[in-house]
Amino acid sequence: MTPEIVFSAANTFALAAWLLLIFGGRARWTANFVCGLAVPLLLAALYVWLILSHWGETPGDFRTLDGVAALMSNRWVLTAGWVHYLTFDLFIGSWELRDARKRGIPHWVAVPCLVLTFLFGPAGLLLYCLVRFAATRTAAMQPDKGLGLQ
Repeated sequence: MTPEIVFSAANTFALAAWLLLIFGGRARWTANFVCGLAVPLLLAALYVWLILSHWGETPGDFRTLDGVAALMSNRWVLTAGWVHYLTFDLFIGSWELRDARKRGIPHWVAVPCLVLTFLFGPAGLLLYCLVRFAATRTAAMQPDKGLGLQ
C-alpha cells in the first residue's frame, strides 16, 4: 500500500459522505449517524493508524512553519494531515446541517455552506455562521445535549 492509495481511498470515501450529506441531508440518519459519527470515526481511525505507524520517520515539529514543512515532507504524514482535514470538515458539515435543521434553516440554504465547507473548511463554517445569524438574529451557541446527534 502507498500513501497515494490511502489518499485516494480516503478522498473517495469522504466525497461519498459529502454527496450523501448534500443530496440526502434531509434524512436524519445522514447527518446524525453516517456523516456525523460513523464516517468521521472511520476517518479518525485511519488518521490514528497513519500517525502511529509513521510518526517520527522525519524530523520536524509544530513550533515553526519550517518545522511543519519538514514533518509534511513525509508523504505518509502528509496523507495523515489530509485525512485530518477530511475528518474535521465532514464533522463540521454534518453539524451545520443538524444545526440548520434544528433552527429551521432550509436545506437549500445550507447546501452552499456545505459545499464551501467541503472545499475550503473554515470559509464554509464562516458562511454558515453568517447564514445562521441572519436566520436567527443571534450569535449565541446553545450547547446541545450529548453530541447533538439526537
